[in-house]
Amino acid sequence: MTIRHFSGRSGRLRLPAGAGRGPEFLFAALLFAGCVGPKYEKPAAETPAAYKELTPADAKNTEGWKTAAPKDGVLKGKWWEMYGDPELNALEEKVNISNQNVAAALASYAQARAMVREARSQYFPTLSVNPSAGVSRLSANAPGSVAGTYTQYSLPLEASWAPDLFGRVANTVKGNVAAAQASAADLENTRLTAQAQLAVAYFQLRSQDSLREVLDATVVAYRESSKLTRALFETGIDSEESVAEAETQLDSTEAQATGVGVARAQYEHAIALLTGQAPSSLSVPSGTLTAHPPAIPFGVPSELLERRPDVAANERLMAQANAQIGVAVTAYYPTLTLTASAGFESSSLSNLLSWPSRVWALGASLAETIFDAGLRGATVEQFQAAYDQTVANYRQTVLTAFQQVEDNLAALRILSKEIGQQETAIRAAERSLAIATDRYRLGIDPYLNVITAQTTLLSNRQTLVSLRSQQMVASVQLIEALGGGWDSSQMPSGDEASSGEKPDRDRTASAKPAEAAQSP
Repeated sequence: MTIRHFSGRSGRLRLPAGAGRGPEFLFAALLFAGCVGPKYEKPAAETPAAYKELTPADAKNTEGWKTAAPKDGVLKGKWWEMYGDPELNALEEKVNISNQNVAAALASYAQARAMVREARSQYFPTLSVNPSAGVSRLSANAPGSVAGTYTQYSLPLEASWAPDLFGRVANTVKGNVAAAQASAADLENTRLTAQAQLAVAYFQLRSQDSLREVLDATVVAYRESSKLTRALFETGIDSEESVAEAETQLDSTEAQATGVGVARAQYEHAIALLTGQAPSSLSVPSGTLTAHPPAIPFGVPSELLERRPDVAANERLMAQANAQIGVAVTAYYPTLTLTASAGFESSSLSNLLSWPSRVWALGASLAETIFDAGLRGATVEQFQAAYDQTVANYRQTVLTAFQQVEDNLAALRILSKEIGQQETAIRAAERSLAIATDRYRLGIDPYLNVITAQTTLLSNRQTLVSLRSQQMVASVQLIEALGGGWDSSQMPSGDEASSGEKPDRDRTASAKPAEAAQSP
């Protein structure tokens, strides 16, 4: 008889030959105790050699990202400080403290760590004490009994232990450690998502402030134009129709400026929610969108697998699913249970603890399932399929990560070029408006030409504000796609994953080598 093992690369498990068949299997199982269960090997994920959107020309001419040089290092934990906005910095600091999604993820991580300690407790014997006292009377009419009243006191100490001969507990611990590490990575991903959402909401709020500034300045200009048309009307140079057109345009633009407040209020409320506050308790002072995308070092694609917490979480879920296969396989092997009890028993409380009142017992039992109608085989297949599912999820997460980086690199590259073109369009619109105004003053052209030029200029200025907002959002989303300031060296080790200390809200674990982070 031979025992064959699981191959992590093949993804299929070969069970012991003769599994479930008689004493030969039982003897071999005891002989090879501890040899069962799959060995985890991290499945490969295809990574490109370079990002498609990165070319030397783009790196030189695009605002918002660049090739990382050795002196650049990597993104730091407080990546939002790259934008140099004190108001944003103050708001981001509140995410760790007050965001309820982060608090929920932290509690989930604490639960996962407790489950590791629960699993490790199975390595040790269970001790229990069950003192009792009772009085009973036997019937005089019962056959073979001696009538009378009897008192019995008992003080037993019982112990039981099931040695982990075939790795059931070890695989359970491995799985729970991997689950706790995945939960730690989920916590970091939740934190990063909240931080990025806050930065996006903040820059969109600032874009509304900039839009309001553009509209307010336009209202001032339109008011002057309205005065001009009225003056020309009163002098008989222009018609009342031009006055009405100018006033209509002024009123419409004032309404647009007022309407900006709706979107700004909504972004402010979103910021309050992300910082764990009621919307009524937060007011963000007005400002303008003056920040520009910082130069973001992003490294090579292969580094992304170590920098994204969601990728790390999915990798740890693969390790957990692999360990669960090992737990399922141990059902093919017998379970050995050792028991012992000792204590005192007496009919008198006064001599309960005397030496003659001592009692003890030792025992051992071995249990093995002979027939289960395919239950164990189906269970193993179930966990093999679950493992295959986690592999597919992991690889899909990796592909999604590359897509998100490429998307935002492309957005920054294209928006950078479009913003330059839009600024040129604004300068042309300003010249067109100046010419139309001069010709109207001289009575050459009707006021309709001025209105057309004014509308074109306002539309181009609004478009520029929108493009600037999109650029800042793409910058934040690129940082998020790169994993923020996290990397796999911050993954908690097996000892940290089972620690009884309360996890730190600011940081779930101290920096550890990446290989140590995966040890159970």
